[in-house]
Amino acid sequence: MSLFLLAVLISPVAALSQVNGLGNRPYLGWSTYSQQTIVPSSTVMNEQNILAQSDAIRSSGLGAHGFQYINLDAAWNGGNDQYGRTLWSPTEFPTFLEMIKHIHANGQKVGIYMNPGISTSVVAANLPILGTQYHAQDIIVTPATIANAFGGGDKIDYTKPGAQEYINSVIDLYASWGIDFIKLDAVTPGSYNDNLNINNIPDVQAMSKAIAQSGRPIWLTLSWALDEDYISDWQQNSNARRIEGDVECEGDCPNLTEWQRVLLRFYDLIGWENVSGPTLGWNDLDSLEVGNGTTDGITDTEQRTAMTLWAMANAPLSLGGDLTKLTSYGEKLLSNDEVLAVDQSGHPAKQVTGGYTPVWVSDLGNGSYYVAIFNLNAFPTRVTVNWNDLGFAGALERRDLWNHTELGPGYGYFSDVLPGHGTRLFKVKAAGHAPASPSQIYGAETATLFGGSQLSQCSTCASGYKLTYLGIGAANYAVFNVKADKAGVYRMEVDSMTNGTRSFIIGVNDDPNITLNLSGGSGNIPFSSTIPVRLQKGMNTIEFGNPASYPPDLDRIVISGDGHEPYPEATTYEGELATLGGTASQGYCSNCSGVSKAGNIGGSPQSTVTFTTVNVPVAGVYQMEVDYLTSGPRSFFVSINNGAANELDLNGTSFSTPQSTVIKVTLQAGANQIQFSNPDNYAPDLDSITISPTVF
Repeated sequence: MSLFLLAVLISPVAALSQVNGLGNRPYLGWSTYSQQTIVPSSTVMNEQNILAQSDAIRSSGLGAHGFQYINLDAAWNGGNDQYGRTLWSPTEFPTFLEMIKHIHANGQKVGIYMNPGISTSVVAANLPILGTQYHAQDIIVTPATIANAFGGGDKIDYTKPGAQEYINSVIDLYASWGIDFIKLDAVTPGSYNDNLNINNIPDVQAMSKAIAQSGRPIWLTLSWALDEDYISDWQQNSNARRIEGDVECEGDCPNLTEWQRVLLRFYDLIGWENVSGPTLGWNDLDSLEVGNGTTDGITDTEQRTAMTLWAMANAPLSLGGDLTKLTSYGEKLLSNDEVLAVDQSGHPAKQVTGGYTPVWVSDLGNGSYYVAIFNLNAFPTRVTVNWNDLGFAGALERRDLWNHTELGPGYGYFSDVLPGHGTRLFKVKAAGHAPASPSQIYGAETATLFGGSQLSQCSTCASGYKLTYLGIGAANYAVFNVKADKAGVYRMEVDSMTNGTRSFIIGVNDDPNITLNLSGGSGNIPFSSTIPVRLQKGMNTIEFGNPASYPPDLDRIVISGDGHEPYPEATTYEGELATLGGTASQGYCSNCSGVSKAGNIGGSPQSTVTFTTVNVPVAGVYQMEVDYLTSGPRSFFVSINNGAANELDLNGTSFSTPQSTVIKVTLQAGANQIQFSNPDNYAPDLDSITISPTVF
């Protein structure tokens, strides 16, 4: 193990996150699941391949940098023993226990996959429970109930004698094999299923107790998209919990993942940022798909960005690719001890600024901070962060952690042009303390409501109220009247709540709408995201809604700053909110900006999407990002200000997840019209366009 990472791993912590003696740091390792989604499962889930991956971790040097876990996901198992306990597949793993010994000899740990409940075949056979007088039919819920979100197995009633003993016997068996990790999948409330008739909290509690009594330290991760309303149960009984669905494409694209699925983690994490740490367990962002070239489905730049977010979150780093084909770039990413130290710091980051150029900060508590800046646009974009927004006046020292370079002191702010989907990551030694800027709080009760929007009491909200039903129709919105002493750019904190992906469409005076994409694990626990807004002197109107989809519920907004905040140069225009002609129509799209898209475009000259007021300050050549969806080749014809249409040929794999392309467009000063059409054939669906000056 590298000396740098060793120092991180042995640094003291106050307590452990769970009684099984593990969890003071997020784990690093590899899982079979990602590969199982793009090749036949049998080629991944077999003894020869598992040994090859273990040996690759050792020979590549990743083991020396802390990567330890070799986790077998679904399909490792075969039948049951005489006590109803699941065994390995003898066909794929003829010498399973010898394989475990080999992995342990490589200095690694072994994980397996489970679901809550007991097999229906075990119940049908009414097999005995080891060490008790009870049998399988004695411990199930009556009448029989499905055991988990996947609909498999029979649910166990833990109030019945023999139930805990059954789980104990299962874990004791796995401990005797040398198992070090368990992923418990299809857990509810969560897994996109909050049916409380299933409710796997008792299963999780029983599993935790069983691990504790086994005497073996076994890491327990809960999966997937857990409901944050039950965060105390997840914290008390597990080491980590998946906060979203799978990052893998799973047929939506031919690769392991795609950028839009990585992007969703930026939105998810905000709602969970305050609930992880050494004593609380870790937010699991799912597999980290880096180091396998084109198979990863994301570019080298996007791989670095993904790893930066995972590290800032202190998320487990579970690799998904074939480690026997690890690229040199992937090896370089994964062996960067300075970045791995961020992941292992025990100080999960918090988002300071949101939107398309987010800033995340981790306060190390000793005057030093990890600072990550991101560009979520597909084109090069300038990202600026004011140090005082992070709580300090300047930086005595700045170290670039990806490039291992000292940048010297920096005062006031930091600014750089990042490539599309790019990032920079620093360790900063702070200088001085920035006093909190004056702020104005506008609770939900201060808004003026229109249409079907409603004001409801909210015991968890800072304001005591929340705004609901702000979307699904242009008439349903709320307006805050905000006063500014001088014109300028201010910070607006938006406190909202959502279980799943939702988006606000925000109108500030007569400026173009702002899309604020958010996601979270609870419709009852507010979280904050802060974006810059441009205010005029005197009274301003700030409108919250979403004409095409539901936005989150809204607790309050907080306006702060001195009017000198950096303002994004890029402006996004949602396709579903443009002028739709002919058959073109709005459609739901869970992976799209605004959670909606424009579809049914083309096939006739009338079926068009027209952005009527694309405003730019000066005439010139601009970058235009086109976020589109198609399965197979399709084309847009793009016309600027009623000029000749240029054909834009595109290709893709899915109508559910957008992809991006960037083209140059020539615009006039002031308002411009940009139309998307295809008079003869169907065009792709259109998520949004984003306009920005060309950055050199």
